[in-house]
Amino acid sequence: MSIQRLEAQLGFIIEIDRLKQIVRQTYLMDASRRENDAEHSWHIAMMALVLREHADEEVDVLRVIEMLLVHDLVEIDAGDTLLYSAERNSSERLAAEQCAAERIFGLLPAEQARQFRDLWEEFEAKQSPEARFAGSLDRLQPLLHNFNTGGLAWRQHGISVAQVLERNACIGSGSKSLWNYARWLIDESLRLGYLTES
Repeated sequence: MSIQRLEAQLGFIIEIDRLKQIVRQTYLMDASRRENDAEHSWHIAMMALVLREHADEEVDVLRVIEMLLVHDLVEIDAGDTLLYSAERNSSERLAAEQCAAERIFGLLPAEQARQFRDLWEEFEAKQSPEARFAGSLDRLQPLLHNFNTGGLAWRQHGISVAQVLERNACIGSGSKSLWNYARWLIDESLRLGYLTES
């Protein structure tokens, strides 16, 4: 192993420490503060370990965890956006994420850069069973946070039940049982006043 390879890998590790500085819209479950992207990534990686039996298809859980650990690294450059904002899927946002992926993964040795970029692209495309399950967990986790904080972030942004249903229905593409549970959380959130009708 060359010293240049090790230095490139450590440079990447130092750079991704910045993920801890990217503050999300989601609050911690005790509502004390908003979580950061690194906390989010760790939490959903743990969810993959715990909830893997709920995947609709057989999945390689290590690949799911790998995707979950790299999927938000682009937010070091591109920042976090509210799931329910119009900006979320804009061409400008998607271009910023592509540039971020090129820069951040490009810090690694070439074959690792390609491996990490492939994981990120697989997660974004949601075509494989692993990517669909990873996507389900990525959407379920903020629902759990919102429910356990009395809808704090939803109420701050005036989010309606229709918006939550529309943006989170993809949970069902990776796990019908998790989507059924998510639907119950959403119904309960509406009943308890954490979400508005419109």
